[in-house]
Amino acid sequence: MENMSVNEPAKGELETVIGIDLGTTFSCVAVWDEAAGRPIVLTNSTGAKTMPSYVSFTDQARVVGQPAKSQAASNPANTVYDVKRIIGRSWNDQVVRDDAKSFPFRVVDGGNGRPKVEVSWLGAKKQMAPEEVSAMVLVELKRVAEKALGKACTAAVITVPAHFNDQQRQATKDAGRIAGLDVRRIINEPTAAALAYGLHGKKDTMDSGIAGSNVVIFDLGGGTFDVSVLSMEGGVFEVKATGGDTHLGGEDFDNNMVDWAVAEFEKIHGAGRANKLKSNARAIRRLRTACENAKRSVSSAPTTTLEVESLLDDADLSIELSREKFESLNDELFTRCINTVTTVLKDASLTIGDVTDVVLVGGSTRVPALQDRLKALFGGRIELCRSINPDEAVAVGAAVQGHILAAGDARTGGADLAGTTDLLLLDVTPLSLGIELEGREMSVLIKRNTTIPCRKSRSYTTVEDWQTSIDVVVYEGERRSVDTCNKLGEFTITGVERARKGEPKVEVTFALDANGILAVTAQDTVTGAKAGAEIKAKDGRLSADEIDKMVQDAEKHRAQDDELADKMTMQTALEGAVYSALSAARTKGDTDQVAALENVRDWLDYDSTNATLTEMTAKADFLRNNLGVAVNTD
Repeated sequence: MENMSVNEPAKGELETVIGIDLGTTFSCVAVWDEAAGRPIVLTNSTGAKTMPSYVSFTDQARVVGQPAKSQAASNPANTVYDVKRIIGRSWNDQVVRDDAKSFPFRVVDGGNGRPKVEVSWLGAKKQMAPEEVSAMVLVELKRVAEKALGKACTAAVITVPAHFNDQQRQATKDAGRIAGLDVRRIINEPTAAALAYGLHGKKDTMDSGIAGSNVVIFDLGGGTFDVSVLSMEGGVFEVKATGGDTHLGGEDFDNNMVDWAVAEFEKIHGAGRANKLKSNARAIRRLRTACENAKRSVSSAPTTTLEVESLLDDADLSIELSREKFESLNDELFTRCINTVTTVLKDASLTIGDVTDVVLVGGSTRVPALQDRLKALFGGRIELCRSINPDEAVAVGAAVQGHILAAGDARTGGADLAGTTDLLLLDVTPLSLGIELEGREMSVLIKRNTTIPCRKSRSYTTVEDWQTSIDVVVYEGERRSVDTCNKLGEFTITGVERARKGEPKVEVTFALDANGILAVTAQDTVTGAKAGAEIKAKDGRLSADEIDKMVQDAEKHRAQDDELADKMTMQTALEGAVYSALSAARTKGDTDQVAALENVRDWLDYDSTNATLTEMTAKADFLRNNLGVAVNTD
């Protein structure tokens, strides 16, 4: 493992600011290694550098990461994933409504316009905000860092999709606070990847032409897609334009494969069994896992077999999947990805020929068809950059940004600032920001793709005679009518000059900070009356009291959680061994073996919920010693 063992910093050393890629499907944590002069990705106790963004709840405890994902098939209603798709959104958002229909766990109206996840935990129903679930993932990443570094880690840089709006950024920051983190900066994922790439280029390829380049960052993860165009010269990273889809990723490829596999199952076993399969959350979860594995296989081989033993009762599924079939299933999604690249280049006022580098970020960029289409888009003249692991690049960039911030804080303290302090990051806002005028028209103060941090002001006036107050209603979006934009919040300025309409002058100022979070003020230029607020989205926001309560609860159940993680690992291993052995025994016609294995399977299905780890281990010993079935818990 590449983890470090770091003691408390000596005088003059920089503060440790960890970099966290809080992903839809997988998350990752990295840190700057001062001794090595570079960022490194931290590994957990099993040696893994990425962790599934899953949290699973039972009557005994909760588990996070791989143990949660491993038992998702056996506990689908209480295993929560993909909350990044709904974090910072309101209950009335159509995206939330659509996702609520497809998740195996419940998403409900939590009141005050907020969606919440409902699970059964410790013997009772519990509703949790997406921020709280995300915080559980962040807590686990924080522990990975603390164990690796040998000290407490509280300061962090957390990444978000470039197209996350103000509410989603605020919600991500709240999740960090719940997890006990001081979130120093929220940065865009493709921008973080550019930092990782730029640092790499600075050390290894500056002489080969990376200076003065226009770089396309193509970031396709499990649940989100971003494209950013940056100019890079002399250590300055300037984002020219950004675009994408917060609801497009590798999981959408998986969804199409699952639909196809169910249709193939129906051809083999009939409509009745297919309908039963669709309503069996556990079977669908096993099928989805098989589809994920098949997707990876056809990225490196022309064909593979999508196989699930005893998918439904005694019905197996074994079908051939070719790369061509996978590509045809997802052709429309691939086209959306490529069209986004051309749109963002247009927004950046660049042509295909102006682009010097294309950087691939995110595990879903391993799909050969996408790589081929990108190469074709640029006429085959650009070699796609894969010099940094696409699963780790965002966390690495966040760690670089953390080091830059720490170095900035320590500039007068004599700390060693070598390595990153000559890198300057200029990011942009993904959506236009403005206020509502008479007639529900949007008046834009900060245009989309404006470099941040920034500050913009504009004068407005009254629409009625003797009006002494004005409602300032803030929106984000690209349409002329606010009816098609996203409302962020509102406040009222009173004490406006009492005069005929059109005479008073009220100056409205938008200040967008480096996190992409907005503060708005309004001031009457005559009376001096002033009002303002940090815009925190009227709908969907947690209150300060709710956040404080979640902070207190975050560590409450840790001992139970650790014990359950070991149990879930054993249960998953038992299920895999039993299903595999059952299929083999049925093929051989060994009725005694089948009967014995079905007894264990039934115990797992109906009686294992409250079983202890000792009882699970006893079942594994029975399989090994009495039936000759290996149980792999690695």
